[in-house]
Amino acid sequence: MRPNTDIKVLIACEESGIVRSAFEKHGIPAVSCDILPSRIPGGIHIQDDVREHLSEGWDLMIAFPPCTHLAVSGARWFEAKRSDGRQQEAIDLFMALVNAPIPRIAIENPVGIMSTVYRTPDQYIQPWEYGHGETKKTCLWLKNLPLLKPTNIVPGRADRIYKMGPSPDRSQKRSVTYTGIAEAMAFQWSGVLLSDLVISSGMCRW
Repeated sequence: MRPNTDIKVLIACEESGIVRSAFEKHGIPAVSCDILPSRIPGGIHIQDDVREHLSEGWDLMIAFPPCTHLAVSGARWFEAKRSDGRQQEAIDLFMALVNAPIPRIAIENPVGIMSTVYRTPDQYIQPWEYGHGETKKTCLWLKNLPLLKPTNIVPGRADRIYKMGPSPDRSQKRSVTYTGIAEAMAFQWSGVLLSDLVISSGMCRW
């Protein structure tokens, strides 16, 4: 599909390249940004602190801020993380993404403290609503975007993510976006961007 180069999409805090690649498949050029290098070669990836790039004229940002110090799954360590500043650093990054000067924003995170620190999420999604027979309740905070619609509700409620054994890259594996969810984001929200483009170009007649 021919890319629509008039649209700019930022996939923040993503090194897996999964969501970026999903948008590219739909002809929407997307740029991922993370402090780590991209695991999928060939796309456009900025290896840097995403906060340095929030004012570069993006039409849409989908952000996956690190959840290690925010998710309730790590609540037993919250006191230490508050004391040494790790949790506040994570909150500051999350809120920098919330307040980015970008017209359409989606921020994804597991259930955690941001529901209280910031606000209640607009939506909760599960992998089994998008073709993966697993459970991982995930929050979406949305700005000027429609709720993500389920695309393929399947049986199976495996708890694979939470039962994942220890490994050096465990946190990276746990944070990877399911391909079914990435595809839903790319298909449904790229349609919103294309509608914006038609209206702004004067091609829409009422």
